Amino acid sequence: MGSAHPVAVQSMTNTDTADVTATVAQVTELACVGSELVRVTVSNDASALAIREITSQLADQGVSVPIIGDFHYNGHLLLTKYPDCAAALAKYRINPGNVGQKRRDENFSTIIRVALEHDKPVRIGVNWGSLDQNLLTDLMDENARRAEPADARDVMLNAMVESAMRSARLAEEVGLPHDRIVLSAKMSQVQDLVAVYRKLAVLSDYPLHLGLTEAGLGAKGIVASSAGLAILLQEGIGDTIRVSVTPAPGGDRSEEVRVAQHVLQALGLRSFLPQVSACPGCGRTTSTFFQEMAERIQCYLRDQMPSWRHSYPGVEQLRVAVMGCVVNGPGESKHADIGISLPGSTEEPRAPVYIDGSLSVTLKGDRIVDEFLEILNGYVDEKYGRTSCSVE
Repeated sequence: MGSAHPVAVQSMTNTDTADVTATVAQVTELACVGSELVRVTVSNDASALAIREITSQLADQGVSVPIIGDFHYNGHLLLTKYPDCAAALAKYRINPGNVGQKRRDENFSTIIRVALEHDKPVRIGVNWGSLDQNLLTDLMDENARRAEPADARDVMLNAMVESAMRSARLAEEVGLPHDRIVLSAKMSQVQDLVAVYRKLAVLSDYPLHLGLTEAGLGAKGIVASSAGLAILLQEGIGDTIRVSVTPAPGGDRSEEVRVAQHVLQALGLRSFLPQVSACPGCGRTTSTFFQEMAERIQCYLRDQMPSWRHSYPGVEQLRVAVMGCVVNGPGESKHADIGISLPGSTEEPRAPVYIDGSLSVTLKGDRIVDEFLEILNGYVDEKYGRTSCSVE
């Protein structure tokens, strides 16, 4: 990650890591939808003992996504007590605010030495909710002694940056190579997130992991995360991202992966899924048919991608238009790779299909959706060609 590598999408399980079956199933699900790194909680003996079996079962199933261990409070103890766990993980995440107060540097250094022993990179992940209180107090006291004290918010942001940079320096002093360190400094408010990462980007060249922590439920969490990430990514800041939305009870954990992918795709940084353009509807589109068709096509493309990704390289660049009337329908359809313009409420009951800018066929009747999907499949096969790639 970092440098010229594309921005990577991360996610995190919410299973009990000691439950090997549940954790393997969720990691597999997250990897299937496109998570390129998956973090798991390692908080006790049982979870540390489970890591080797989890990675072994994933390998047996052909799931090669890197597994990151998330450590708080007792990471130095677990990593030294369970060397199999330390060896099986692809990376360690340490929160410098949660490695102890009196023996902070000693505990932190122990984790770094384990990382060196097993040749693992480390993410130093500062979080405003668990910021090193001793450091924050020192900076607040220093600020109070100034003739013109800074705002308390600015001191807190500086403490976030200083915690990350101090920890990175200590890691290098212990022996961890510069290029084995990733930094993050997660906030829960968009403007704070932007401010702290801008500071980090100026002060260091470490790869940066972005994410709005405790983003929240539903639309609020999605919008807030997207807003913060988009600002930073547009400025060239960030090498990996995670969208920390709170799923509904029993909800789909993989939603956070899809949102992260949509953010990167909307900014033109990466492509993960064929794009479907669809109009919002108006008085000319009194029928919900075009909305239902757009949803069905979007779901169809999403469901096909796990196999298409390997059989049709480049298919994620595909652009599909599903429009509801003659106003913008033909124009949008012509600019897409393949598009259909459905009849509006006062138009003739026919739906022209455009392929590569030209009218290909006009559909009528009750099988418009099925016929369009057949045309879409044929177009994908012809344009992107079949290969003999196997699913990894």
